[in-house]
Amino acid sequence: MTASPRVCVQVQSVYVESQSSPEDERFVFAYTVTIRNLGREPVQLLGRYWLITNGHGRETEVQGEGVVGEQPHIDPGSEYQYTSGAVIETPLGTMEGHYEMIDANGNAFRLAIPVFRLAVPTLIH
Repeated sequence: MTASPRVCVQVQSVYVESQSSPEDERFVFAYTVTIRNLGREPVQLLGRYWLITNGHGRETEVQGEGVVGEQPHIDPGSEYQYTSGAVIETPLGTMEGHYEMIDANGNAFRLAIPVFRLAVPTLIH
């Protein structure tokens, strides 16, 4: 059995106030994902799965091919970054999931995306 390639994921989320409408229970967040290939072999991202949970515990699942219309190849020592968005009905929520990946030999593996918060920043004066 081969060890899965050394690939890491970082996510940063930000509240998009200009597209949100709290009175309509619409809170828009942008998130930027950075995928770094720390291994010695190229990898490719084939698909994604997200579990989005709003502040009331309502879950939405999103899955599909690639990310932002791409199925990127990530060479050793390089990274791939993209920004996407999520809309939830509460000012606080979470996202987590995984990417379906393959290595240079065609071996499939899952890359876990740890839970991260979607949160409206508290205004402090």
